[in-house]
Amino acid sequence: MPARPPCALAIAAHPDDIEYVMAGTLLKLKQAGWEIHYLNLSSGNCGSTTTNRAETAKVRRFEAMRAAAILGAIYHESIADDLEIIYSVELVRQVAAVIRKAAPQVVLTHSPQDYMEDHTETSRIAVTAAFAHGVPNFDSDPPRPALDSGHGITIYHAMPHGLCNGLRQKIRPGAYVDVADVHAVKMQALTAHASQQNWLQASQGMNSFLQVMEDMSREVGRLSGQFELAEGWRRHSHHGFSPVEDDPLARALGASWLIDQLYETQLTQPAALL
Repeated sequence: MPARPPCALAIAAHPDDIEYVMAGTLLKLKQAGWEIHYLNLSSGNCGSTTTNRAETAKVRRFEAMRAAAILGAIYHESIADDLEIIYSVELVRQVAAVIRKAAPQVVLTHSPQDYMEDHTETSRIAVTAAFAHGVPNFDSDPPRPALDSGHGITIYHAMPHGLCNGLRQKIRPGAYVDVADVHAVKMQALTAHASQQNWLQASQGMNSFLQVMEDMSREVGRLSGQFELAEGWRRHSHHGFSPVEDDPLARALGASWLIDQLYETQLTQPAALL
């Protein structure tokens, strides 16, 4: 029986969040032979001004499943609703169950600082659930056995919307992934969320949500000083998640992965980090 490939699990708040800031990295990992998983915590039920909650959730579930198929990712069902992603033991138990089932080596999730609480709470829930992956006395929902104590998980935090925290302070990536060669597929996956164009125009003034994604990719690429289109990441501390400090994205992505040396220098100056 062939060995199972390494696995990456993307955990985001809403349908389309993965496509904005994580999908390129997922596609690069898939190119490298990884198994990739796709989880939006929220159903996206508030993402419309023209349809009710139930109909909106139905549409957005279909769009998310289509986007996951375009990415070649394993789709996991949502477990909450918009503006109801609140850090709680119930949600942690449910996300822990997904993590134990997928058994990822890498978890990709939101920045701990972002413009809206659904994103920041998703980041917190993902971190705690990943921490619990090897804790047998913590019950997941549904119940699943804890992973072996030697199974390490490395968490990477994506860039926040606008590359700023909620107080408008700039966030610098710790590393960059060159996504130019997968940008067209990333764009196709985001296009699957067709219902969001009118919603984002009405709620946030985005004339084109596709252009917003491309502009952000270009800006992160500019920050890299090397790539035309990029996604940015910051790596979480390994303590409690992996027996040793590890950087599996660096190994998997090779020349497509670039460390930000200024960020690495700032790691010795905690007050300088946001």
